[in-house]
Amino acid sequence: MERKDLLAANAHIFKKQGEALQKYSSKILKVLVVGNPANTNALIRAQFASNIPKSNFTALTRLGQKRAQSIIAQRVSANVEDVRNIIIWVKQETVQQNGISQTVRGLVANDASLQQAFVEQVAKRGGAIIQKRKAFSAASAASAVCDHIHDWLIGTDNGIFLFGIKEQV
Repeated sequence: MERKDLLAANAHIFKKQGEALQKYSSKILKVLVVGNPANTNALIRAQFASNIPKSNFTALTRLGQKRAQSIIAQRVSANVEDVRNIIIWVKQETVQQNGISQTVRGLVANDASLQQAFVEQVAKRGGAIIQKRKAFSAASAASAVCDHIHDWLIGTDNGIFLFGIKEQV
């Protein structure tokens, strides 16, 4: 299925879900949208559930974030937990080793690689896992959901970002 076809199908589904949330849910409801493209799906759902604050909607991008963190750590020979401020696209990530903080861009020294190959690698990592294992990595997704909900409700450690709809609207 082409991405545009997926977006069209999802728009209808998430519009209906948003309308149901608008009609039947409480304003304090929190909604975690899982399903690609998660950000777009969360935005559609939030638009049709206007009685719920936009800050109560979030999209599960944490799996992509974890994949990005792992890929960067491998690329710069660092521990995963030393890669900080990571988001799905390369912007302001740092690696902290031996008390020294360096930007990922400075360590990789190939901006084109980060802007194209890295983003593509993160986007296709799930498919690569499925192809290699012949199965979806449910444990990775479950871990990402748990981390996402924990950080959404409890807060994050310094250097961990979690973006919800409110930053996009």
